[in-house]
Amino acid sequence: MDEKTFSIGTIYQPSLTTVGNVTYFLIRLHNGGDRLLGVVGGDAGFQEPAHKEDDAAFYPLTAHNAAELRRRIDRLNPVPLGIQTSFGFGDRLGVATPGHIEAMRASGAVDKVAPIFAQQSVRENTRTGRTPQQVMDAATWGIFQEGWTGIWGADADHVKEISDLKPFVEAGYTFYTIDPSEYVDNDADSDDVDTLKEKVMALPWEALDSSYADMESRYCLKPVKLDGLALEFDEEILLRALAKYGRALAHTVAVAQELASLMQGGTFDLEMSVDETDTPTSIHEHYFIANELARCAVPVVSVAPRFVGKFQKGVDYIGDVDEFEREFEKHVAIMLHFGTYKISIHTGSDKFSIYPVIARYTQGQAHVKTAGTSYLEVLRVMSRVDPALFRQVLDLGHERFETDRKSYFVDCQPSKVPAGDQLPAADLPGLLDQFDSRQLLHVTFGSVLDVFGEQIFAMLADHADEYRAALAAHFRRHIEPFL
Repeated sequence: MDEKTFSIGTIYQPSLTTVGNVTYFLIRLHNGGDRLLGVVGGDAGFQEPAHKEDDAAFYPLTAHNAAELRRRIDRLNPVPLGIQTSFGFGDRLGVATPGHIEAMRASGAVDKVAPIFAQQSVRENTRTGRTPQQVMDAATWGIFQEGWTGIWGADADHVKEISDLKPFVEAGYTFYTIDPSEYVDNDADSDDVDTLKEKVMALPWEALDSSYADMESRYCLKPVKLDGLALEFDEEILLRALAKYGRALAHTVAVAQELASLMQGGTFDLEMSVDETDTPTSIHEHYFIANELARCAVPVVSVAPRFVGKFQKGVDYIGDVDEFEREFEKHVAIMLHFGTYKISIHTGSDKFSIYPVIARYTQGQAHVKTAGTSYLEVLRVMSRVDPALFRQVLDLGHERFETDRKSYFVDCQPSKVPAGDQLPAADLPGLLDQFDSRQLLHVTFGSVLDVFGEQIFAMLADHADEYRAALAAHFRRHIEPFL
């Protein structure tokens, strides 16, 4: 079969998989970038045959056929990853998985870092017009194409409400990131004590299965002693933690309970994320969150605090790296004290200055989440192979930035980003290395896909190898510090 050729296209050799007496493979058509599923020896169950040749039948890459292939080839199904170091590869266009896999292999991370190849937030699905099932299926075909045999996960990212859960559960996701940030009270950091007391008394205590008196006895009677760290809660510290995160905890409990019901006994990874808030999560607050999640039997394997400094889209860490290290060491001490979850770094792409710190302290218990940086590598390729299209994308980014930035924390100054006609073609790729242009292009992806989606996908089909190489080079820099 390895030497077999077909008139319609070329086999992706790594995809060749034989189960029993049936062989499956992916083929790239000669007439463009389209792919078909090839089956030899037992094609019953697949739908809409597009071509038959010799003893092979060829099928389109539909949702039905992806599900049937996952049923037959177990490695194409995501699994829970637990607390080992993991890396989330967001893919807004559904074509990046081959490059993500190449990065894992080229960096030597295959047996050391667990990848999440299907990852998209509710917000990103809305902006791209994709469904959780489409994200899962795109990852499936990429994994199959590349012959990936290791474990991998699928992240339902930034789930905010119970109503968000069902389509991810139905699509088979194994990692759920609960984002209760809209229930976090950012004003609690500066409220006076009387205001804090009013807010705490109004918390949904029944949902928390507790009372303020119980909280006082749990936290204020004696210091919390960790390995190398002691935490003392007084009334004000406890009130601030409760006022700030009490409703977020109650919401997380409710979402987690509904998720467990929907999963019907199936196993899954659960993360609580409070990174998209205005103020950092203090050490006391981190301990409080982790302890209350454990008390409420919410089985998180990952917690994403809001750290000091700025974690902004598509750029390196903004802040004092030494201060980050001092605080991060304390956060890790709390994580290690509980021993049941890992620290999650959201907006984790391109944070090259702090990766060594994160890797050194977490001792193999970290999760790094990326998303838009893979899209920026699309634009890097575009800037080289289709400068005219890139100029149009850049100009649309200027036009749409003020509207599209509203759901992101970014410091971009559009005035520092040239218009499309202000640079020669040779200088356009350099914009993908500049702070302001990266952020402008990053946050306007939804508008760009609405207008130029068809052209972008055609460009990527023609330059799949260039995109794969760009992703591999880019993500090696992300992954290698964790090995």
